[in-house]
Amino acid sequence: MMLLNTGCSPTGSQSSPPPRDKTPKNLPPLKIGILPTQNPKDQQRMIQRFDNYLEKSLGRTIDVKLAKNYNEAVDWLVQEKVDIAYLGLLNYLEALDRGAKIEPLVAPIDKNTGQPWYRSCIIVKSDSSIKTLTDLSGKRVAFLDKSSTSGYLIPMAAFKKLNINPEQDFSQLIYAGNHTKSLEALENGIVDAAATNIPSYLKRQKKGELTPQNSRILWESTPLPQSPVVVLKKLSPELIKQLKKAFINTPDGFEDINGTESAGYTLVVVYYCNNTHNTNEVLL
Repeated sequence: MMLLNTGCSPTGSQSSPPPRDKTPKNLPPLKIGILPTQNPKDQQRMIQRFDNYLEKSLGRTIDVKLAKNYNEAVDWLVQEKVDIAYLGLLNYLEALDRGAKIEPLVAPIDKNTGQPWYRSCIIVKSDSSIKTLTDLSGKRVAFLDKSSTSGYLIPMAAFKKLNINPEQDFSQLIYAGNHTKSLEALENGIVDAAATNIPSYLKRQKKGELTPQNSRILWESTPLPQSPVVVLKKLSPELIKQLKKAFINTPDGFEDINGTESAGYTLVVVYYCNNTHNTNEVLL
């Protein structure tokens, strides 16, 4: 049984930023792969801020690459074209299955819950006649990507339990590509329901787009462990230690580089065991 252990590490609000590393500047740049989870313009803004922070913390150049889709990020890891990557849980397992030599480093802590977990959800308009998942029969529904955990895999599992086959029972399936586009499809009346996650929905509310007055949560999942930031195992132990320190000491107020609001990062360890009695362990 594979478990993802997210320890109770200090967040950025409790720690001061790490001192500037004195590593020589002739070292090769660290390459980071990012999933396309939000509006590209917003992600580029967040990427730039985090890029600057890591370069200052590590004393070396950071090269952040935004993947075109979820599969490309996995390809980069398998081919070792990036040293670090932000992955969804499904992408992490896919990367391992394809032979990527990686290990989890940290996971973001959700700002809304204060915990290293989040929930998948399906959103509808507040005045919609849709009251349950079974009411989606004959409706138009937006998902993210077939490799998305919260935007596809978890909702599909919920449908399967109810003997709902989206490809047969829904009038139209749209694969929007990221959380922003999925919610925009609902806002613009292109679909009747949109799959996303609670952090992305709350972030959209703050922008005044989908508010509690014009939208509502139709369904939400049980807590899901946060997606891990992974590194190639071939990186030196000293560099991995520096990376952990930099992530754990991320200054307060940073958004997660994948687009949602976080309250820092916690360390992650994956191991195998025969029981799940420890409450700090989250089943993958």
